[in-house]
Amino acid sequence: MDKLIIIKIGGNIIDDENKLLLFLKNFAAIDTHKILVHGGGKLATRLAGQMNTPQQLVDGRRITDAETLKIVTMVYAGYINKNIVAQLQANGCNAIGLTGADGNAILAHKRVHPTMDYGFVGDVDAVHASLLTTLLGQGLCPVLSPITHDKKGQLLNTNADTIAQETAKALGSFYDTELIYSFEKNGVLLDIDNENSVIKKLNLAYYRELKNEGKIFAGMIPKLDNAFSALQNGVKKVIIGKAEEIQLLLSGDKGTSISHD
Repeated sequence: MDKLIIIKIGGNIIDDENKLLLFLKNFAAIDTHKILVHGGGKLATRLAGQMNTPQQLVDGRRITDAETLKIVTMVYAGYINKNIVAQLQANGCNAIGLTGADGNAILAHKRVHPTMDYGFVGDVDAVHASLLTTLLGQGLCPVLSPITHDKKGQLLNTNADTIAQETAKALGSFYDTELIYSFEKNGVLLDIDNENSVIKKLNLAYYRELKNEGKIFAGMIPKLDNAFSALQNGVKKVIIGKAEEIQLLLSGDKGTSISHD
């Protein structure tokens, strides 16, 4: 099978113009099928402040009321997504920007929680794999924004990590798929205060051992749980590290490589 690399970038790259431009240049140079998934960064929060739209976060997740949904759709699916697409085109990468509603790419439902109303936050139900494989087969690079839909006319704000994981799982039977989660650390750390304590390789048994010993910090656990879920559903490898070092992540010289063995 052909190789596919899916990379998720977040606010630490999106909010830094120089880092973003360098990353996109390096991403464009990756010579295989690829998909980029991006989060939102701080622009939506700044714009909400300028529009006097109060913002509420619970455990780092944005409560998305009707007015906030308008803002995040404009920012994530509009400015950020199209800016990324334009920069990739400038670097010779024929990119196409999508929300979940475009081509019915990502179907979701409004989150149901026993005690908290997250507003118009979506949880993924399905990824339209045949659409993405068709685009990839035409030499296009999909750039997915974190806006999905419920096929009833409602847009939803959805976690970009989840979109990346579900996309990787959906395409795992079509390609040798690798998923890269980029964030601000060098990789999964044994000591959160020591950037040099990167765990180079992590399998499920070692992860369970470290988690039982309390050596994996709490904020990393959901990302790693998602990583192992992806591995159990057709993804060959998950890499966690800094997007600025994308070439070194792909070569195995940086970051944490998460695999079955």
